[in-house]
Amino acid sequence: MRVIFMGTPDFAVPVLTEILGQGHEVCAVYTRAPKPAGRGMEMKLSPVHQLAERFGIPVHTPKNFRDEAEVAQFASYEADVAVVVAYGIILPKTILDLPHEGCLNLHGSLLPRWRGAAPIQRAIMAGDHESGVMVMRMDEGLDTGPIAMAERVTITPEMNAAELHDRLSPIGADLMVRALAALSRGSLNFVPQSELGVVYAHKIEKAEARINWNQPAQDVYNHLRGLSPFPGAFFEVDLGRGPERIKVLRARLAKGSGKAGSVLDEALTIACDEGAIQVLEVQRAGKGPMLAADFLRGTKISPQTQLL
Repeated sequence: MRVIFMGTPDFAVPVLTEILGQGHEVCAVYTRAPKPAGRGMEMKLSPVHQLAERFGIPVHTPKNFRDEAEVAQFASYEADVAVVVAYGIILPKTILDLPHEGCLNLHGSLLPRWRGAAPIQRAIMAGDHESGVMVMRMDEGLDTGPIAMAERVTITPEMNAAELHDRLSPIGADLMVRALAALSRGSLNFVPQSELGVVYAHKIEKAEARINWNQPAQDVYNHLRGLSPFPGAFFEVDLGRGPERIKVLRARLAKGSGKAGSVLDEALTIACDEGAIQVLEVQRAGKGPMLAADFLRGTKISPQTQLL
C-alpha cells in the first residue's frame, strides 16, 4: 500500500521499520520539528526523522495543518492510508479525510481506558495490571475512533514505564502491519468503542514528578514506576549545600513505619503515610543513574532525616 507515516518518538520507530520491511511504499514521513538538545543545544532530529532520512524518505515537519499549502502537500501524495503513531499534532478533518482508506492510529492502551497523551505512564501510576496496543481508525475526537485490532500485555508488579514502553512498541509494530495487510485485502473490520470506562491519560506535568510521601506506599511505588526513567519522580534533601533534587529510578515496597517522608534506616527506606518503600536506584542532577548503595557511600543521609 501507499503509506504516509506520521510519528515522532522511539515508540514509533519499530512500526515504521516493520511497514518498510513488509514492502509497503512509504511515500512521506511527517514528524515533529527538530528541537535543541544536549549541552550544546544543537538541533536534534526526532527518532522517526532519523530513520526516514536513512531510507531516503521525504520528511515534513509542519507545526500544524492550518496552512493550505501543507494540506495541499499532504494531498499530493495520494496515499492509500496514513499510519499515525505518537505523532504529537492533532489532525484536522481535512487531513483525516484525504487518504483513501483514512488514518490508522496505533495507541498504547486498551481503549477507551487511557485516551490521550500519556497512556503508558498513567496505566502504571494508577496500578493497572494490564495494558496493550490497539489499531483504530481516527476521527475528530481524542482517541475516540472505532477499533480494528488489539493485543493485551500484563503489567508485572515491578514493571516501570520504560519497560512497558519497550514491551508494547514491537507488539504494536506487528499489529499495525497485520492491520495493513487486512486493509489491503478489504477485510479490516472496525468496532465502535464503548462509552463505558472512558479514562483520560493527561500529559505528565512537571509538578507531578515530586513524590508525595503522604500517600500509601503502594501508591508512591506506582507513582515512581510510572515516571521512571522520564521525567523521574524526585524528592529533595539537604546534603549540606541546601536542598538537592534526587530522582528515584527504582524502588521496592518495604516494611516499616514512621512520619511520612522520614528516612527509617541506613538503607534508604522511606516512610509513607502507610507502609514504606526502599529506594534502590537514584539520579542526582547532572549525574548518571547509580545504585542507592553507591549513592549512600558518598552521601550521608541519616535515619530520621526528613525528605522534602
